[in-house]
Amino acid sequence: MMGMRTVRHIVAMAALVAATTSCGDVIRQGRSPVYLVITLLQAAQGNHISQFGGSLTSDVLTVVTSPAPCTQASPCLTVFNDVGQVGLKISLKDIGPPNVPTTPTTNNEVTIRRYRVAYRRADGRNTPGVDVPYPFEGAVTGTVVAGSTLTLSFEIVRDVAKEESPLVQLINSKTIITTIGDVTFYGTDQVGNELSVTGSITIDFGNFGDT
Repeated sequence: MMGMRTVRHIVAMAALVAATTSCGDVIRQGRSPVYLVITLLQAAQGNHISQFGGSLTSDVLTVVTSPAPCTQASPCLTVFNDVGQVGLKISLKDIGPPNVPTTPTTNNEVTIRRYRVAYRRADGRNTPGVDVPYPFEGAVTGTVVAGSTLTLSFEIVRDVAKEESPLVQLINSKTIITTIGDVTFYGTDQVGNELSVTGSITIDFGNFGDT
């Protein structure tokens, strides 16, 4: 029969593992001594690419009246892709003692090379091409320098997605599909360790009024 000391040891180890799992996921992810932090995630409509906000109203069809040949009398029905903007920085997993804090070096700088966008709905109806647009991957490149923040722009809604189900059906409908866009950025530090980080943003799809 297992002794009480052994039982107590197993219970203590199980509690330690559970606590470590709940509070140390970020610290243990990957082999790099640093981890990525998203400081900002915004998006803008494709026809207003300088007007970034913390959520996105994605218009599936836009009426364009300029430049020529588009006019007020003969407007152009146009599909725009939408753009995102992210701020990234790096933080050390081991910050060192308070009196002598550790600082990142050039080896810890992270080069971002690609990203992935996936959409989901709060009601759990998440079938790509039926309930939400298809997920996709794209290329984006920049290096997060130690002690600084990198800002990158990227495509968050493809124009082709607005010509596919379920978004194309919104052109002649008053329905609005509310989703959460999960954007994951992938990179490596300068010694080859892989890192990733995910941020989320609300995206409402519909045929909205044009201004």
